[in-house]
This record gives sequence, C-alpha cells and structure tokens, in this order.
Amino acid sequence: MTDGSQRERLILNGKDLTLKDIVRAARGIETEPGRFPEVRLSSEAAARLREVRQYIEENWLRPDAPTIYGFNSGVGKLKDTHIPPEVNDAFQKLMIESHCSGIGEAAPEEVVRATMLIRANALAKGVSGVRIQVVERLVEMLNRGVHPVIPLLGSVGASGDLAPMAHLVSALVGHPEAEVFYRGERLSAQEGLQRAGMEATFTMKAKDVLGMINGCTFTLGMAVLAAYDARRITALADIACALSMEAMRGEMGAFDPRIQEARNHPGQMETAANIRRLLAGSQWTTDTARKIKLKDEVRDGAWQPRVQDAYALRCVPQVHGAVLDVLAFVEQILVREANAATDNPLMFMEEDGEYTGLSGGNFHGEYLAFAMDFLTVAVHELGDISERRSARLLDPTMSYGLPRNLVGTTVGLNTGFTLAQCSAAALVSENKTLCFPASADSIPTKSNQEDHVSMSTWAARKAQMVIKNLFKILGIEILCAAQGISCIEEQLAGLHLAPATQKVYDRLRQDVPATGDDRYMNKQMRLAIALAENDAFLQ
Repeated sequence: MTDGSQRERLILNGKDLTLKDIVRAARGIETEPGRFPEVRLSSEAAARLREVRQYIEENWLRPDAPTIYGFNSGVGKLKDTHIPPEVNDAFQKLMIESHCSGIGEAAPEEVVRATMLIRANALAKGVSGVRIQVVERLVEMLNRGVHPVIPLLGSVGASGDLAPMAHLVSALVGHPEAEVFYRGERLSAQEGLQRAGMEATFTMKAKDVLGMINGCTFTLGMAVLAAYDARRITALADIACALSMEAMRGEMGAFDPRIQEARNHPGQMETAANIRRLLAGSQWTTDTARKIKLKDEVRDGAWQPRVQDAYALRCVPQVHGAVLDVLAFVEQILVREANAATDNPLMFMEEDGEYTGLSGGNFHGEYLAFAMDFLTVAVHELGDISERRSARLLDPTMSYGLPRNLVGTTVGLNTGFTLAQCSAAALVSENKTLCFPASADSIPTKSNQEDHVSMSTWAARKAQMVIKNLFKILGIEILCAAQGISCIEEQLAGLHLAPATQKVYDRLRQDVPATGDDRYMNKQMRLAIALAENDAFLQ
C-alpha cells in the first residue's frame, strides 16, 4: 500500500501487498520514469519481528536448548545435526557458500527488485524468526538501488528458489565473490554497497540465511511481471483484432452483448465490449463497406450478407475472453503468494504465550508452477489466433478482396508481406513448444529429501519467453492489418475507420509509412514491434 506523503512510499506489513505495488517497485512509478517508491516496514511489522526474535534468542539459541530445525540444526537431509551456538555464525556463512550454485546470465534488474520486495514482505509477516536487521538491510538495498546479480538458472522450485536466493543473500552480506548492479555498473557486492553508502559487509545469525532463501520468491518476482505483461498483451490483442476486422470488413454481430451474456463468462463479455468500443463509429465494418466489390475480390453474382466470419474473427470473445478469465485466476494466486510466509520452519504463538516452530512445505512452488503453466498456455492462444488473422489478411480468397500477399503495387515484381507472416508462424510454433508444462516434470534432489519438485522457476521463465514472442506476433498482425487498410482505402473512399483504430493506424504510420513496392521488411517489422512493446498503441 502507499501513503499520501509528498514522497511516495510503499509500506510493507506482510498482508496487503498488491501486484501493482510489486510492478511499481520493480519498474518504477508510472508518472515518474526512473523513480521508485520508497519502501518501508510498518511499525506493526517491525514490532512483530523484534518480539518473535527476542523469544528465539532467549529460548532456542541457548547452549542447552534442544535441537530445533532451522535454528540450531543442519538443513535438508542433515536436519538432525545439532549446530552449537558458538559455530552458528560460521554455519550461516557456509550455507551461503554451498547454496550459491546458480548458473547462466544475470536476471534482469526488474526481476531482482521484485524478488527483493516480495521477500521483505514475506518476512514482515513475523513468523519466520529472522532478525529485523536482515529485513531492514534488504529494504535499504532496494531503496538505494543495489541489485544483487542473480543467475537465472539453477532452481527447481522445491525448498524455494534456493540457489537464486542464496546469490541475493551473498550480495546482502557482501561476500567477496558476490556481485551487484549499481547505477548501471556491475560491481563486486562490497564496492557496490559502499558506493551506495552502506556497510560493505553484514553478519547473518541463526535462521537468517534459511529464512531468506526458502520460498519461491525469485519465481514469484518473474511471475508477477509476466502477469502484468499478460494484461498488456490482452489489450494489444484486442487492438490487433479490431484493426484486422476493419481491414477485412468484418461482421460485428458476433460481438453482440446478448451472445456473450448467454454464455455467462465475464472475460468473454469484457472482450466483446472492448472490441465494440474499439470499433465504435467504424464504417469499414458495415454492410455499406462490404457491399463494395474490391478489385481483387472474388464474388459471384449479387452481393449477399456475409452472416458470419471465420473463427479467428468471430470467436475472439471466446478466445481472448478465456485468456482474461485465466489471467484473473492466476492473479489471485500471485497476490496470495505475495503476502504469504513461504519459508520453513515457521513460528506461531500458543495460548500460553510460548512459541512453537512448525516444519511444513510452504516453500514448495507448485501453486506458482501451475499458475505460470496455465498462463503460458492461455496467452499462447492470443498469438495462435493472431497469426491466423495475419495469414488470412494475405489471401484474397479469405480476406474478402485484399490484394495477394498485401502487395501494394505490381504482384510478382513485389512479394509483399508473406515473410512477415512466416516470422509470426515461427514464433507461434516456438510458443507451442514452450507450452509444455514445467509442472508436469519432477526430478528428485538433495538425496531424495526433495523427492518431488515443482519446476516453478522454469514455468515462470517460459511464461516470460512466450509473452516476449507475443508482442512480436501482435506487432506483425498490426503491421499487416495496416497494410491491408492502406491497399484498399482508395476503394473505400468516403468511409472512415473507427476513431480508436484510426489513432492506432496513424501512430503506426508515423514510424512505418504506407508502402507500395517492397521495402526492407525487417525494418518495418522492428518498428511495428517496438511500438507494440512500448505500449504506443495502448496509449
């Protein structure tokens, strides 16, 4: 949540962090590019952290205390090994050493920032038993822009994202091998922390490391950003469809609200309403436009009402709408997870005022793995149906008279837009492969102590990959639809596009002028895709 002070703040209490909060902390405030909200712990959360930790130190970290998992014991298969108080600090250091096993390129800074925020909020619930100093240092790093270098690969989403989170912790403590990004530079963690005005090193105490690395927080950081981008994609998909509808003079009957209400799905009703808004006032989606026989249109006899279009146009409410409903379901899981305690063991107060440490499996990433797999399959369909619309635009027997291959002048001498559609097809096929569910796979790790894992991190990474491809696929459809409109606008002179789609068409034409003869296709595609990725069409 944010307060109303002059400088925008994000107050963490472990209970009401929103997905929007996470995105703003990861990517910046919408109205102030490059600026982030100031993150703080609530006074209630700070008091809770101190209270729980005081009990732990007074009762569980004494030399004569029994072995309690996570506080004075080994971890995983070594859970029965007692760790004496005098060597517990060394154990924290060695745990970092052993768990920093990630490989591959560094995660984007926005993912790291999301991860840092979510972990701080999880610890703010006050049931993990870590010291408040750990949470405060994590928050300070976030506020000062010190972003740990976290390798992307190495987590199976079982006892949480152990390897990625260990790399985060290694930067937090200023480990000599750890690195951070600070103001665009990749530096040793100690140098980055010092440049930011922080102490170069920090000591972790009992349970601190385990409390930081348990939980699929790295997965969740990626997942929240993927879900946010999926929202952008659904809006862009509606825009692409609306422009294709006008290029092919589509029938609007399929978007009638009575049809949607008869099926009861909120996403379907929302999509149809959005398409109606986008095409409100269009004269290109009317019988007046459809009655005009285009020079490349094959039509025998007198004009007859089209009645209904192919599925790629007519069933958009049912396809795009289903994606919206899946996304709403996924967002519910993510917001719950963002306000969850996900490490092990957890601390709970009994009726007599004493605390009990309970071991469980909140760190397991199955919820996130399912959510990301489901999201991946759903949003993939936006690209699948988009590519079918792009293909239809190229074929005069399916486009109701657009020129072959969308060639603007001499057919044969010019090849047109076939290779743009081919690139979209390649990306759709790649996305189909990425739809294989990561959660369907499990491989035992850690001497079979983790005998079932979620593969949630791979599920989230795949979702992000599919979404990146989708911006390209939809950018290509918008490019093709605009070319179709350019090819026939003289034949439909006097009829105008909808005000909303006219703005999209005009924005594209600012960067990609209408073409007659073939031009360097890659450049046209890159420009259209950049507009899609930068939300220029949404604005």
